[in-house]
Amino acid sequence: MLALYDSGLGGLTVLAALRAAGVGADILYFADQAHVPYGDRSDADLAALLAENFAFLAGQRIEGVVMACNTSCAVAARHGWPDVPFAIFDLIENAARGVVAAGYARVAVVATAATVRSGAYAAAIRARAPETDVIEIAAPALVPLVERGDAGSLEAENAVRAVVDTLPPVDAIVYGCTHYPLLDREFAAALPHRIERFDPAVAQAAAVRAALVAGDLAPGSGKTRYLTNGDLTLFERNIRRFTGDPTVVATHAAVLSANA
Repeated sequence: MLALYDSGLGGLTVLAALRAAGVGADILYFADQAHVPYGDRSDADLAALLAENFAFLAGQRIEGVVMACNTSCAVAARHGWPDVPFAIFDLIENAARGVVAAGYARVAVVATAATVRSGAYAAAIRARAPETDVIEIAAPALVPLVERGDAGSLEAENAVRAVVDTLPPVDAIVYGCTHYPLLDREFAAALPHRIERFDPAVAQAAAVRAALVAGDLAPGSGKTRYLTNGDLTLFERNIRRFTGDPTVVATHAAVLSANA
């Protein structure tokens, strides 16, 4: 079984990409919604949350964790990953490979304040293609909109347009937060048609698929379990909305912790 780790709903974009890529592994989707949004937190706080949550996931007997949280990956790039007995699929590293393969000359990474502060995306991309011009832009207003279930609202349209209005001329934007593809319709409407939209979830899914094909991970039955340590009712409602599956049932992390 794989775990998919995010601060909230953004991981749904990675989950969708995994399934679209043919990844049939059983997945435990863990949302650390008790501490969302991550973008305004300090590195020390984020590193502590990552260690605590990885320790919890290790108790669930997982083979690997698919990171759907760019902010956590950015912190790990600076301070190191926790010592864990499972594989870690680093979203930023796999995204950088995808950006370089696409051949963009100039990209804007739109991300949380913490991810932008780290410079992790620029470092990962330039390590592979030093000539690539990378601009990193913080968009802290977007994650709370998605978590409230306000994607598709006029407020979301205005918030995305405010971000787009700050962009210099680029070939593509990179969704440096997995929540942002849930606002893809708003970005598509606000961006000039010549600017492409790059979703790192696709690159992440390709990396996981490759590991499965290589036999590094066990195949599964395609089941997904949803877990949060936040508001369970709101979590279920938003998952059903974004996935279109009215039968989704989630579990609160306290239930698994109590049964551990």
